[in-house]
Amino acid sequence: MAVGPALATPTAALAQDGRLDVADGGDTAWLLAAAVLGLLVLPGMALFFAGRVRRRNAGSVLLQGGAIFAAVSVLWVIVGYTLAFGEASGSWLGKGNAWMLIALGNVRDGTGVPESAYALFQMVFAALATALMIGAWAERARFGWVVAFAALWSLVVYAPVAHWVWGGGWLAQGVGTLDWAGGIVVHLTAGVSALVIAVMLGRRKGVAQGLAVPHSPVLAIGGALLAWLGWLGLSGGAALAANDDAAAAVIATHVAAAAAALAWLLVERLTTGKPSAVGFATGAMAGIATAAPAAGFVSPGGAVLLGLLGGTGCHFALHLVRRKLAIDDALGVFAVHGFGGALGALLLALLLSERLGGVGYGEGMNPVAQLAAQGIGVLVVTVWSVVATVILALMASLAFPMRVSEDAEREGLDAASHGERAWDFD
Repeated sequence: MAVGPALATPTAALAQDGRLDVADGGDTAWLLAAAVLGLLVLPGMALFFAGRVRRRNAGSVLLQGGAIFAAVSVLWVIVGYTLAFGEASGSWLGKGNAWMLIALGNVRDGTGVPESAYALFQMVFAALATALMIGAWAERARFGWVVAFAALWSLVVYAPVAHWVWGGGWLAQGVGTLDWAGGIVVHLTAGVSALVIAVMLGRRKGVAQGLAVPHSPVLAIGGALLAWLGWLGLSGGAALAANDDAAAAVIATHVAAAAAALAWLLVERLTTGKPSAVGFATGAMAGIATAAPAAGFVSPGGAVLLGLLGGTGCHFALHLVRRKLAIDDALGVFAVHGFGGALGALLLALLLSERLGGVGYGEGMNPVAQLAAQGIGVLVVTVWSVVATVILALMASLAFPMRVSEDAEREGLDAASHGERAWDFD
């Protein structure tokens, strides 16, 4: 299989001369379709989150998702893309050659697609990673702070990590860290930062052990299924070509999500006696997060294993965070995305083996060396996300308090912050 967007040659961040290179029409059409399909993840996750909060806060979750999507999209064009994918060779940040997208090459080096299509596809990942954190601060974060923090986070946390792993930066080129479709770049960064924010904000009022009754499981599972479909586009599009790699990645992501959803239902049945719709949806998201770093590198059988381990592991991680650590990560962003992404990134080192149906190890690599490379990537990104998130959250709080007042929280953010009555989705 060919290498994904994160793993091209050391010159992967360089745009080619448009006078010399001609884009492949089929690959371009597939990448554009994958980007548009991937955009479904944003409304899907917003609905998934909105269905799991209390009715009086559902509208605030949807509005936060839309505002973050808009803000990150604008920033991505202005400076985010060039920070992540500007000219580089084993560096920490991309150069400023592509700010405002004014100096894009006709073809992205190492691919057969226009750099404009590549920038669009990567914008979806940037917006999605930032929006995932909504689930941690749901029902208690002030809207102004949310937008300010999300904008800063997309530039200071997401863009550098994307460069290190996907843009020709030092983790991919110097260490050998692999990430097919965002297990480290998207899920781990968002999950770790979400946990930090949850700790800084404190627990919600009137919610015992972080467990609020979802106001609409139907809305939650519908949103999750929409996000599931969109994730298939992102995973397949990560091949950057309409080929076997794209098909293999789509199959792997799908069966991992399916296996994880079933595993979550089984664990629920054994532990609580009742499998739930929200459990099925959450399990599917856990499988997607666990498969993300590995989808294009492992066999379908390996993906099923990732899903089973991801669904089971994320379920107990959620229990640990909520019950044992008493951290109110409202919708389990860290347990599902942070833990799932890290787990998949580490398991990839073993499932790459050709004996297990994987694509095999790169030159000079073996299971131990690859595990070390994956572990370094997970550790570095975790530390960076923690430190940067604390600083950015405090910076944003200088302009907007992080948390709404007790009265506003009791009334509900829909009415208190946005002048809307409680939204009725039933």
